[in-house]
Amino acid sequence: MVRKMGVYAVLAFVLYGLFFYWYLFYFADTKLPFEYEGSKADPSTFLNGRELSLSEDYSKIRNLLFFLSTPFEWLFYFLILLFGFSKAFKRWAEDTSKYRLLQTAVYLAWLSFFAFVATFPLNYISYSLSKTYHISTQTFGSWMKDELIDFWINYGTWLIIVPVLYWLMKKSQKRWWLYGWILSIPFTLFIMFLQPVVIDPLHNDFYPLTNKELETKILTLADKAEIPAKHVFEVNMANKTNALNAYVTGIGSNARIVLWDTTLNRLSDNQILFIMAHEMCHYVEKHIYFGIGGYLLLSLLGLYLTYRLMNWAARRFGKELKIADVRDIRSLPLFFMILSMLLFAASPLMNLASRYEETRADRYAIEMTKNPEAAITSFQELTRSGLSQVNPPLLVKLFRYTHPSMLDRISKLEEYEVEHRNEQ
Repeated sequence: MVRKMGVYAVLAFVLYGLFFYWYLFYFADTKLPFEYEGSKADPSTFLNGRELSLSEDYSKIRNLLFFLSTPFEWLFYFLILLFGFSKAFKRWAEDTSKYRLLQTAVYLAWLSFFAFVATFPLNYISYSLSKTYHISTQTFGSWMKDELIDFWINYGTWLIIVPVLYWLMKKSQKRWWLYGWILSIPFTLFIMFLQPVVIDPLHNDFYPLTNKELETKILTLADKAEIPAKHVFEVNMANKTNALNAYVTGIGSNARIVLWDTTLNRLSDNQILFIMAHEMCHYVEKHIYFGIGGYLLLSLLGLYLTYRLMNWAARRFGKELKIADVRDIRSLPLFFMILSMLLFAASPLMNLASRYEETRADRYAIEMTKNPEAAITSFQELTRSGLSQVNPPLLVKLFRYTHPSMLDRISKLEEYEVEHRNEQ
């Protein structure tokens, strides 16, 4: 029975992968609708033939890797349970120490290490792909350093969460999910507060914007938006990527507006001011806090469903999965697998909310700067630098896009440009 379940799981993953390969490479139509041909949203008007070809090829492979990576994670955790590795990790942990907390740390170390090794090939392929298409400029050593930093950050985070979670399971078998969610609220806020000043600097160097003339323009824009900003931060990314980006991170006094140096190097001041106005909207309309609230509500539902599904799986397949009791640390791969599945299932809803906020930010930015030409050309340059699809397939947009497609964004700016021109 165990062998049969393993074969079925691998076969399901292969069929899933073949479906998305067919969908992305043969079925999905990314051609521009007729009415947008020749418009400023038409990539043929701002990309050359080689760039058009590269963007299509790169996007297809990158999207396929995305759709393969998360279900591969599910397959990994399922096989870890099915073939008794989780049981072995616990035995090794018990042989290492007599203290429960140290046993949990050792168990988690083994599980994290095996997960890192199993997912490394896909991560390396993704890195190699971005190097091949000249998106990434990062050396292998630098990339590996970032991978290891992420490994230890994730390990440290789960080393805090997992012992508390399983202690709650033992104390309250029916309500652990609720108590765990209540404890997650201050923990989530604390991590978001630390993100810009502790976690992000582990990967990159952040410093106040060195172009003081541009900083003055941005701070004037911030003052117009009634944002009490004193600095705009730039981050050294040119040694890692050719892509462009800007974002808002952190909460409270640690909130920051950040510009990549690649953005500063390739965009004009007017283009950057539009991007900054976009990011300021997230602050003004408190999108970060709405995002936190939405995440916490979804996590409450997610933890409850995880509780129900873990108990069902233990009753139905406990023997095959080597799980006698969900309160046993051996059930942790099942917890991770179910949580990952639920996050994947919820991603279209979360992305929809994010795209709504990004649409509002675009509108806010153009109303503030009133420079549609700078806005449109900034999006065109973002498309070129990241080899992005202007009109992505539906499933890609649903599951991957936290921002509207460039077709949607540029066409709306063109509409504003026409309306504004008619008003003059």
